Amino acid sequence: MSDATFQAPVGTHDVLGPESQLWEGVIATFAQLAYRYGFSMVVSPLFEDVGVFHRGIGEASDVARKEMYVFEDRGGRRLALRPEGTASLVRAFVQHHPVTPWRAWYLTPAFRYERPQAGRYRQHHQLGVEVLGSDDPAIDVEVIALAVRFFRALGITKFRLLINSMGHDACRGAYVEVLRRYLGEHEGELCDEHQKIWSSNPLRVLDCKKPSCVAVTTRGPQLPDYLCDDCRTHFASVVRGLDAIGIASVLSPRLVRGFDYYTRTTFEFVSDVLDSAQNALGGGGRYDKLAEELGGDPTSGIGFGVGVERLLLVRAAEGVSAPLLKRTIDLFVIDTTTQDAATTLVDELRGAGFAVLRAYDQRSMKSQMKVADRSGARLALLIGPQELDSNEVTIRDLRSQDFEQAQTRVPRSAIVSAVAQQLSK
Repeated sequence: MSDATFQAPVGTHDVLGPESQLWEGVIATFAQLAYRYGFSMVVSPLFEDVGVFHRGIGEASDVARKEMYVFEDRGGRRLALRPEGTASLVRAFVQHHPVTPWRAWYLTPAFRYERPQAGRYRQHHQLGVEVLGSDDPAIDVEVIALAVRFFRALGITKFRLLINSMGHDACRGAYVEVLRRYLGEHEGELCDEHQKIWSSNPLRVLDCKKPSCVAVTTRGPQLPDYLCDDCRTHFASVVRGLDAIGIASVLSPRLVRGFDYYTRTTFEFVSDVLDSAQNALGGGGRYDKLAEELGGDPTSGIGFGVGVERLLLVRAAEGVSAPLLKRTIDLFVIDTTTQDAATTLVDELRGAGFAVLRAYDQRSMKSQMKVADRSGARLALLIGPQELDSNEVTIRDLRSQDFEQAQTRVPRSAIVSAVAQQLSK
């Protein structure tokens, strides 16, 4: 035996039962909601040509410069592990030309080399949706509404929706020049990092969470004031649509979401039960230039992503403990015949739709009964030498306090119907 012991890499984690049941519930809840909204699941590669992300999220973005896992494969191709979900799905859209509007949902691991924190890992898991092929503000409203319904279905209620519009190239470009001049006048008040790089992309300063940058940009020119008439009308329609279905939003002029692909609507959900530095539940926005950046025709798009780990952290912080999926064992088979009579019985019962466990290694009756009690099963099915000789099975109700009434013997051939009747009581 090797002396080496291995653990999960720094910034990753194993998910075991019973915690994994919460994950199943989160994913199943999202999948059902996505189906209700007309989305189909899409599965795409975990790694892409690095250019997909450089063109998508921006080669100069913090994610691309500092956090992305980039490597060269044995064929000399430069690839990257997916740091987020949108760029890969838009690449798939450009490649396969599905009918629009294309409504896709996904579940994917995402990889970012950053300092691990509560709810933030170097490998985390994202759920998200994307819609491509329509610039109707009603689509923006639907996508945001899906996220809100998802959080509420998980029992998460203490959150706020922050929303902004980044405009399009023309009106945002005019704002960027005004912002650049303003930041130049206040360069010495910015954080150490942005004192060096603010000029190359002034919008990134808006995304900085450090108090010095927040203070400077809060006093400075605000993007909504520079929107053109079309972008202002689009944004007003989104806010009006959200109001119409009872979803409150808070205008957040500094919200730019950190990726180069965003245009017009951007939004973020923040939790009121987490520290403000790490309170983002998830978010997204419109990216009307991304398909074109990835080699396709100009195509409007919008989507959002949320982290499974962060959702579960927020759910626990809100004190929500209700199970999302009901996972119970129906039957536990106890076999003391030494002839492995349990194998055929367990297989038949599972084939009939019951959740069934059994003991192994020819344990004693007492030992098997302890395991049966711990399993949470409602009924135990006992096969001993007497039952084997008479071709019968003893059914014991593990939740009954009356031993005489709790136990009955039925013909082996009638076991499925007898069990179904017992469980229905």
